[in-house]
Amino acid sequence: MDDRPHPDLLCMDHCKDPDPIHLVTTTTQNRIPWFRDFRKARHLVRCLMDSQYRGVSNTLAYVVMPDQLHWLLVPGENQDLSHVVGALKNASAHRIGRALWQTGFHDQLLCREEDPKAIGRCVVAEPVHAGLVKGLRDYPHWDAVWV
Repeated sequence: MDDRPHPDLLCMDHCKDPDPIHLVTTTTQNRIPWFRDFRKARHLVRCLMDSQYRGVSNTLAYVVMPDQLHWLLVPGENQDLSHVVGALKNASAHRIGRALWQTGFHDQLLCREEDPKAIGRCVVAEPVHAGLVKGLRDYPHWDAVWV
């Protein structure tokens, strides 16, 4: 699985922030909505928490959509973003027991001027914007450190 970011979608402002914040979006293979299944979605959430616990990533916000993941994170110390995303994809596919993910991912590097809280709120509000639920409290597969 090639888990490099798509370079045409990278933020070209190379901030020299020691703790860069990335907004990663990755989709399922053929956009199959695997995560409509509650158990599969919770397996992915568990993998996100495991990544945090092991120090591979510091998750600021995430939302698991039926066919994609939006993840606002800071990679762990000495962790390459491609490795972090690839490890999450591999762990979730192993836990669920099938090939889930499309190759690659989209990455946007947040710059110092951008408000991570505002970006995190947009991330977790995605199910409302997509019309999946009327209110965020009605959607179980999200979290943010600020909300």
